[in-house]
Amino acid sequence: MADIVDPATRSRMMSGIGGRNTKPEIIVRKALFAAGFRFRLHRKDLPGRPDIVLPGRRIAVFVHGCFWHAHRGCRYAKTPASRREIWEAKLAANVERDRRAIDALLSAGWRVLVVWECATRSAEMRVALPELLRCWIDGSEVSGEFCSDSTRP
Repeated sequence: MADIVDPATRSRMMSGIGGRNTKPEIIVRKALFAAGFRFRLHRKDLPGRPDIVLPGRRIAVFVHGCFWHAHRGCRYAKTPASRREIWEAKLAANVERDRRAIDALLSAGWRVLVVWECATRSAEMRVALPELLRCWIDGSEVSGEFCSDSTRP
């Protein structure tokens, strides 16, 4: 299947996609703040440059877009029909890079939480997010994920 826009337009569209301060990331930051936590953003000195870091607790939080990080089983993570092989390779590389960053953080003694974009889309999850985050942060799990079907931390 051919692309519906010309290469120059597609390039302009893709370059406009930001990696920081995304809507899901801001939702998670507001939920953390509402839960009483203070944090740092985008620590360059940590593997994978986590979106949110609670340095005193040694917690790194990644806010992953379901499409760009290939959230398995998520309805928002559809592989494009055009140039499928290229997209599959790119998304697989993103998943591998994420895995390496998380493994490096865990090996260094950090706790790691991944909050998927789909967890920030429903109003119910946005209301529950501060308490879910508080429970996970105060708990003892070394790694975790929140997604749209999360019912508990």
